[in-house]
Amino acid sequence: MAFTTNGLVCGHHHLYSSLARGMPAPPHTPDSFISVLENVWWRLDAALDLDIIYWSAALGAAEALLNGTTAIIDHHESPFAIEGSLDVIQSACDMVGVSSNLSYGVTDRWIDNEMTSHVSRRSTMTDGAKRGLAENERFLSAGGRGMVGVHAAFTCAEETLEAAADLARQQNVGVHIHVAEGPDDQDAGSRLQNLADDNWLIVHAVHLEQPLKGTLAHNPRSNMNNSVGYAKPTKWTSDVILGTDGIGADMLEEMRLAYVCQRNSDLTASPYEAWSWLKNGEKFFPEVQRDVVTWSYDEADSPWHVAFTPGIRCLSVVRNGTTLVDNGVPTSFDMTEIRSKAAEAAKKLHERLS
Repeated sequence: MAFTTNGLVCGHHHLYSSLARGMPAPPHTPDSFISVLENVWWRLDAALDLDIIYWSAALGAAEALLNGTTAIIDHHESPFAIEGSLDVIQSACDMVGVSSNLSYGVTDRWIDNEMTSHVSRRSTMTDGAKRGLAENERFLSAGGRGMVGVHAAFTCAEETLEAAADLARQQNVGVHIHVAEGPDDQDAGSRLQNLADDNWLIVHAVHLEQPLKGTLAHNPRSNMNNSVGYAKPTKWTSDVILGTDGIGADMLEEMRLAYVCQRNSDLTASPYEAWSWLKNGEKFFPEVQRDVVTWSYDEADSPWHVAFTPGIRCLSVVRNGTTLVDNGVPTSFDMTEIRSKAAEAAKKLHERLS
């Protein structure tokens, strides 16, 4: 029985989506997962610039900290603002005070500034994919904490997937990749089987048909929102961590939802499984075990209590002996300023999408 926990970890985020809230309606109402990508997310990431990326990351990181989340694994894409994008995100996270593990999502879906949803596995690597790999290499070689990012197998040629795996081995890091999120990527397992390694981060795996090496990042809220199905993460032997796929970073709430989703699939499930997924994020950020997060509830360390107690609030966050949140208010940055600057950036972003 305690009011405190370690810092929490968001195991898969898209900080660039923080400004998507309130964006203009897409030109066509999506009626499938691929049309969600085409009409919403791929249009959004094409409209990003470095200033928008910074304030989106700052807002997302600040909101994470205020929810007791002190570390974020982020997967980024901005095809017309690739170079330097990972530095910008790291700068925003450092300003807020959260740890970050960053990667740029390599893809072959942009050819001569035109987007395609269908990439032949036998095609050659595009210039955009080469620039994405170069951004990952630049960031990691300079000492950045991260992985090599890949969007998904179905938007990459074989050459690109192999180059990403090779770069990850050279840098001694894993690959952070969406896998079989929707039916369009159903053959990802067979394509990645001979490339994946234990340090890879396998995101979603809703339609995965065979086991892959690596840690599985489970994102139940996003999977429901995109109507792609339930991932059933317990059917694999891999370690599981919890992510949000860009829908905030309230990890206690994500744990609660992960339990409910599992319970809906298996009446024998208990909250201890979802709680273990929440705790597994610590292997990527051992330092969060030294963080002290104080909550508004005296059973904040009990899976059974948390699973059935909505509305638990983060009151304070202490990292390395420094209080970053006190009585729900950040001490090291001005939240009003971040929201104001983020609103300006969102206005610019949304105008580009109109």
